[in-house]
Amino acid sequence: MKIDYLTPEKEVLAELGRRLAHIRKQFGYSQAELAEEAGIGVATIRRIETGKASQIESWIKLMKSLRMTAHIDSLLPEKFNSPKTEALSKGKRRIRKKSDLKKPIWGDEQT
Repeated sequence: MKIDYLTPEKEVLAELGRRLAHIRKQFGYSQAELAEEAGIGVATIRRIETGKASQIESWIKLMKSLRMTAHIDSLLPEKFNSPKTEALSKGKRRIRKKSDLKKPIWGDEQT
């Protein structure tokens, strides 16, 4: 399932729980083993895997235990430019003072 800004929070939690369970099983961990490795309770893992709300600290501990800390960084990147910021920076022009502007020469001026 693709998660985007229209996905309801309950569905996001359920999907993340499914993903965690899948990854945990790929590593060969039982819920109890991962809980011990992460330093959290088995009930917390059960809650997360069934799509219930949880603390970000629990997720960080789980991601560290699964050696997936690089993915934590992508949650909120250190540097981020929104599309609006990008568009504005491309369209920026130097604002000149009136004194910097020269009168246009049309060719019909009298000397």
